[in-house]
Amino acid sequence: MNIPDNTPIIIGAGQQTWHSTDVTRTPLDALCSAAEAAIADVGHSGLTSAIDTVAMVRFIADATPSIGALLPRNPGRQLSHRLGLADATIFQATIGGNTPQYLVNHFAGTLARGEHSVVLLTGAELLATLFSALRTGEDISAWSGETETEPTTVGQEREGHNALEMAHGLYEPINTYPLFENSLRHHLGTSQEHHAAHIAEVCSRMSRVAASNPGAWKPHFQSAEEIGTVVQNNRYIGYPYTRAMNPVLAVDMAAAVIMTTAGKARQMGLDQSTWIYLRAGTDVNDIWHVSERPNLHTSPAIKAAWESVSARAGIALDEISSFDIYSCFPSAVQVACSEIGLSPLDNRGITVTGGMPFFGGPGNNYSLHAIAQMIVSLRDAGNGHGLVTANGLYLTKHSLGIYSTEPPMSDWQDIDRHAIQERIDATPRMSLAPDPSGPATIETYTVSFGREGPTRGIIIGRNPAGERIVANTGTDADTLSQLIAQDPIGHSGNVRVEDGINLFEM
Repeated sequence: MNIPDNTPIIIGAGQQTWHSTDVTRTPLDALCSAAEAAIADVGHSGLTSAIDTVAMVRFIADATPSIGALLPRNPGRQLSHRLGLADATIFQATIGGNTPQYLVNHFAGTLARGEHSVVLLTGAELLATLFSALRTGEDISAWSGETETEPTTVGQEREGHNALEMAHGLYEPINTYPLFENSLRHHLGTSQEHHAAHIAEVCSRMSRVAASNPGAWKPHFQSAEEIGTVVQNNRYIGYPYTRAMNPVLAVDMAAAVIMTTAGKARQMGLDQSTWIYLRAGTDVNDIWHVSERPNLHTSPAIKAAWESVSARAGIALDEISSFDIYSCFPSAVQVACSEIGLSPLDNRGITVTGGMPFFGGPGNNYSLHAIAQMIVSLRDAGNGHGLVTANGLYLTKHSLGIYSTEPPMSDWQDIDRHAIQERIDATPRMSLAPDPSGPATIETYTVSFGREGPTRGIIIGRNPAGERIVANTGTDADTLSQLIAQDPIGHSGNVRVEDGINLFEM
């Protein structure tokens, strides 16, 4: 078979998980460990001299400047020095869980156009050690390394929430994703009890995959009953999510993949049986601000992205053998599955890693682990196609990729994601009420919890004029208990403004 020279391929993958914290292990050490594993996976003595590009997944701590200052400013440059890649061009991604797949899609295009030759994509999160050091005061001054200028950024930096969302707690994913979940449950018409059992089963099936993955942070099976039962060490975080349904951020993990083209791989004499082909990839954003979306249980962007990659790859859903659906929260899984036409309980499974609550959710870098694991899974199977979906912010930024053991029949072509984005951006969106005072009807809700119990309610609703309302509820036990005990969606109440905060009373 004559594989086009400009076909983007993955030739190497590596991952590392450290279950013991160690402040002497720096982020650069972690990045180097994963990169060396990926280089060893390729098994070619001349590979390092061929790598001309290093692209970094951004540390999630960079979103908090005071903490980000403790980390390397240009880890890609420091990594290239350590690996002996003196002439490599360095790039970094923006903040967001979609960025590993975004980088793969981006560099697939640049490789196909001949702008780069061999690209090392890598990322690491030492959040378990970082959080421990911040608590104990252990010295991590060596983590920042040498002072470097910042690399070129791939992607657009943009704040994920507006001032209204920020004021009412929607900047925290642990508050926002439960809003999606309750909207979805109401849309499906299922009871709270039935839906809670369903999402617990979805999570349990992910944990079964993690149990067989030695790189998982929690490599043990948890039953649906364990995951869904509220007990002291499995309290609610944001209703209806128990602790076990939330991603585990406090992990120490790193991953790397190496990309090139079929033509370059042939020139280097690489074993074709190990190549994994990126058959298609694209990136599409939903309406940017959650409060402006017409509903909170769909993703037109995921649907459009899936349709475009499926058509470009010539691979239908029933031909996909392996999936890794982004799994920060159950609502993210269910919405993505719904948009691509997949049941979250499909027998093929929805994750190759074990999912973020069980494999681990290393900040922005989870999907690079998913991609690396997909490479291993497809190689081990010997044939098949895999789909990776990645999600940034609040079901906002979406990047999809179809991987395959089978090469394409024609030259690589970038999908025109700008045309798709223009269609999404042209869809109607909600207007925020300039004066939220007065009656409103609940569209979705959640209750936030602390260690001692419920702390506040958050609702999204509409007023009689059809304008969007975002508000908090009272913090008294009766109000919060009532929100949990009954489905308040569709119920009406009154909004008043107090010190700049919208307060909803039923």
